[in-house]
Amino acid sequence: MKVTIEYCPKCGWMLRAAWIAQELLTTFEQEIEEVSLMPSKTGGIFQLRCEGDIVFDRKENGGFAEPKVYKQLVRDYIAPQKDLGHSDKK
Repeated sequence: MKVTIEYCPKCGWMLRAAWIAQELLTTFEQEIEEVSLMPSKTGGIFQLRCEGDIVFDRKENGGFAEPKVYKQLVRDYIAPQKDLGHSDKK
């Protein structure tokens, strides 16, 4: 499974993208082979993709999400049965 985080470097979102990458790699160490960070040429972009499919788009969602939301979206895409522990609690 390949995950890509495309982010706007002009907006200063590289650290956010790296943080989310770390969270995903820690949570899905058996399921994810690779997380790539891709600086966007388009301003304001922050998208999370699994195997090329967009699972989160900052513009469509009206802003950024908490890390647990990104984890839930990736889990739903790659391992729907996986328990995320505290990240699944409401």
